[in-house]
Amino acid sequence: MNKNFRTLLCLTVSVLFMFSACKDKPSASATISAKNNSGVTGTVTFIDNDGVIEMKAEIEGATEGDHAIHIHAIGDCSADDGSSAGGHWNPTGEDHGVWGTAPFHRGDIGNINVGSNGKGSISRETDLWCLGCADETKNVIGKAIIIHEGIDDFSTQPTGAAGGRIGCGEIFMDE
Repeated sequence: MNKNFRTLLCLTVSVLFMFSACKDKPSASATISAKNNSGVTGTVTFIDNDGVIEMKAEIEGATEGDHAIHIHAIGDCSADDGSSAGGHWNPTGEDHGVWGTAPFHRGDIGNINVGSNGKGSISRETDLWCLGCADETKNVIGKAIIIHEGIDDFSTQPTGAAGGRIGCGEIFMDE
């Protein structure tokens, strides 16, 4: 075997091995559609990094200021007012509260700060969620993301007094 061919063969095998070893990380997403004639749109992505879920939500078309964002129990955004998504996802029966500070619902994400350009984003990382696992206290697939018209006060039970629903997206596994 000549040296150039052997080098090319080794390089090809190495590249193929790298691609087979680097499987895509499981991911899910929700496409936010406007509710209550708000004009809000956006995307929420979830990526599984070895059991730690990274979530990033980006919205646009919202009024300036803070808007609550929650995971709701039912992955159904068919109602014009978003009510088909049900209440907050709270599989462990906790009080509503601040993300990461007990007690809080698994669906309590917090507030998105929206600038004067109508755009805002928020990120979270947690091992309290999973993508498609059998643990219904952790599995976000089949739930909905709701963007609210107002701010989450983190104390009013069970909703945070965040007001109407201005955006909704169903959470699906990516292919």
